[in-house]
Amino acid sequence: MTTFDAQTYQNEYLPRDGSEVNAIVTVTCSGGGGGAVVPVPQQRAEVIIVDVSGSMRHPMAKLRAARAATMAAIDCLPDGTLFGVVAGSSVARRVYPTEDKLVMASESTRKAAKESVAYLDAVGGTAIGRWLMEAYNWLTAYPDAIRHVLLLTDGRNEGETPEYLGAAIDLCRGVFQCDCRGIGTDWEVAELRRVSSALLGSVDIVARPEDLEADFRAVIRSALDRAVGDVKLRVRTPRGAGVTLVKQVAPSIEDLTDRGVLVDELTVDYPTGAWADERRDYHVRIDVPPGAPGDEMRAGQVSLVVDGEAQAPSPIRAVWTDDVALSTRINPEVAHYTGQAELAKAIETGLEAHRAGDDQTATSQLGRAAQLAAESGNDGTLRLLAAVVDITDATTGTVRLKRNIDAADEMALDTRSTKTVRVRPE
Repeated sequence: MTTFDAQTYQNEYLPRDGSEVNAIVTVTCSGGGGGAVVPVPQQRAEVIIVDVSGSMRHPMAKLRAARAATMAAIDCLPDGTLFGVVAGSSVARRVYPTEDKLVMASESTRKAAKESVAYLDAVGGTAIGRWLMEAYNWLTAYPDAIRHVLLLTDGRNEGETPEYLGAAIDLCRGVFQCDCRGIGTDWEVAELRRVSSALLGSVDIVARPEDLEADFRAVIRSALDRAVGDVKLRVRTPRGAGVTLVKQVAPSIEDLTDRGVLVDELTVDYPTGAWADERRDYHVRIDVPPGAPGDEMRAGQVSLVVDGEAQAPSPIRAVWTDDVALSTRINPEVAHYTGQAELAKAIETGLEAHRAGDDQTATSQLGRAAQLAAESGNDGTLRLLAAVVDITDATTGTVRLKRNIDAADEMALDTRSTKTVRVRPE
């Protein structure tokens, strides 16, 4: 039995003629207790995409690590899990099974799959869109399953046009979630983030081949923990009001605003993918008609949609007042996550400036990032920043750009810049 619960945190007071309502909605999915009870799907479908382009042989340790990690991931699949393995180069090839349907994991199929993976060799280029399409062709046959793809590459998508990749990504939206991993430092963070963001997954660097096996095991186990698939965040507003922002802000930042699907003229659904026992936080902003002191209204209602049914409703309120102390009070949850979003943007801008040779802007932005990370207690990001800049005083954002920045450290900061921390207790 799985349950959902939603709670809203906001300062509901607006000044005279105020029209912008901000709220943080915390959604918790758990295996029991109160809240809305939802059924647990029994079927899961996993596809592992392994880069076997020619660059995976340089050094050969990458290819050996990819084989070992894929076999380790296969071993993680419990009996009954549908699965398949794709080898990706200039084309996509089904390694196991080779037929049109995925196979169910069992002692014999896991053994056969690992034997096929053991003989993988590397030759050719990189065409990520074609790889995704091969997973799509397999997974569309299982609409009721929780569908997940783990994609590994070591290079840039030079075997096809950006437009083809974009079309493939668009076709895969809503069909499966995709976690992307880049091994080494010759791949593009923005390229894999484009895939993972659209397909509600994660992106990360595995700088050392010897770390790949543990990472693959962790990704597969996390995917298998998801018990409820295709959950949507529903926002309903009254007439005259409109949603201007829906952004996941914890455990990582993901803007969902442009992905809303209109249910009716007052209701919009936003995709959130599959859920395990976990908590996620969302920043919702709604524009409402201006009001006079004493007016109040329900500015919106957030709920979770599972199997077509809305669950765990949580209201968002608006109350107008002339009391400046009330209307200017900053809600700590909203303030915290606004700062986390600014932190991610400062890192993005700083790294872009560094790559462009603008060290002054890079230093300024990364210094601001260090300051925000220190203020919010985001120690993980602060440690990643310390590999790129020498931090003299984090509280004032005083930093100095390192003379020689390791490419792996810079990419680690880039890929993990959207990971957030939650509000610390007062």
